[in-house]
Formats: sequence, structure tokens, C-alpha cells
Amino acid sequence: MTKLPSINVLGTALAACSTTPLTGFFRNGCCDTGPMDQGQHTVCAVMTAEFLALSKYLGNDLSTPRPAYGFAGLKPGDQWCLCAGRFLQAHEEGAAPMVKLDATHARAVDVVPLEILQLYALT
Repeated sequence: MTKLPSINVLGTALAACSTTPLTGFFRNGCCDTGPMDQGQHTVCAVMTAEFLALSKYLGNDLSTPRPAYGFAGLKPGDQWCLCAGRFLQAHEEGAAPMVKLDATHARAVDVVPLEILQLYALT
């Protein structure tokens, strides 16, 4: 049995988000999700200094390197699979990063309305 491709919010095959740094709940470079992904790491976002500062303030420091986990820390311009809830929170706080819709999993709309994701779409 072959695995069907994951679908993005545009209804097409899910594109890769980033392999450098390697992102995704499954660390496969894509914002795939599944039953074990409690946070729904489904939004492919381009990091900004403002978002990274907000995330750190909210208790999820994505910018500090964690060598023990092979994590170099994120910097502005890096692409990363964000938890849909954190993206929505950043939107509400006025600090949401830009989004790659073709690399954002369709399940993101379970948490974030498509219209909000489209506000931050990279062109």
C-alpha cells in the first residue's frame, strides 16, 4: 500500500517547508501532521525577529541553540513548521510571520481560518 501525498491549504500536494533547518513534527522537512502531533505543527512560516521574540516571551524559545538536541536555533528568514494555535495567537498579537501556503498542511484550517492564513501569504 502506498502513502497518499499530504495536501496543503490550496488543495494540492504539500510542498516542503525547510530542510535547513530541518523542520516538521516528523523532521521530514514538511509540515505533515498525525495523531501524535498534539500541537498541529502545520503552518509553514518564515521567521521574523518579532515572532521569535513573541514565541520566547510565551515560553517557546525557538532562537536559542540547543546542541544536545541538534537544534541550532532559528533566526529571521528561516522557515519552520509552527503550531497552528501559536500562529493564530501571533496573529491576534499582531506578530504573525509570513506563510508559505503551498507548504502549509490542510489541517491548519482546523485551527486557523484560511482567510487569516491568506493575509500572510508569501507571493
